[in-house]
Amino acid sequence: MDAVIIGAGGHGRVVLDILRAEGRHNVVGFLDADPALAGTTVGGTDGLPVIGRVNQFPRLREQGVRGAIVAIGESRARRRYAQLILDNGFELISTCHPSAVVSPSATIARNVVIAPNAVIGPEAQIGDSAIVNTACIIEHECRIGPGAHICPAAALAGRVNIGQCAFIGLGSRIIQCLAVGDDAIVGAGAVVIADVPAGATVVGVPARVIKTGQPQGVHEFAFP
Repeated sequence: MDAVIIGAGGHGRVVLDILRAEGRHNVVGFLDADPALAGTTVGGTDGLPVIGRVNQFPRLREQGVRGAIVAIGESRARRRYAQLILDNGFELISTCHPSAVVSPSATIARNVVIAPNAVIGPEAQIGDSAIVNTACIIEHECRIGPGAHICPAAALAGRVNIGQCAFIGLGSRIIQCLAVGDDAIVGAGAVVIADVPAGATVVGVPARVIKTGQPQGVHEFAFP
């Protein structure tokens, strides 16, 4: 399927590499909100053009492009653009690097990016627009909410529930059967041994709350 990437920044470059390694879709270019990027090339010597902003959807559809994936790091922006893609009649695609290990019983939703060397265990569920980043571990029966970002080298033990748009920082650890609430942030290197409230920020070993807050919205998990 011909497809386009939304977001021409650093994460867009990563997503392009994963899509090319996977080889299931033909990427024709990028769309980006920054008009200054239009006409530039992203992705090195064999890069692809930034076609323009998302108002290019009708023209792309006429050209036979049917798929799109959002490569924006900020969780709620990623989900908003995913809805815009659907509203314009495009299919949300996911991508998984060939070096990732994904259990056959795991469930992967739409607009999901699974980076190199990630591990997703049996019966894990990955929600819409989640990022499963490089070399992270998501063990058996974990639930990753829509828009969540599991950063490189983070490790989740079995049956951990991650809320929507939560951010699980670089190299952090979460012990089994815990819950991290919607919009919560787990700092880099933290070791989580208790539930993390929605909207909270936790850091340290063991992790402690340094900031509280309210989740920005309540949405149901979206799994296929």
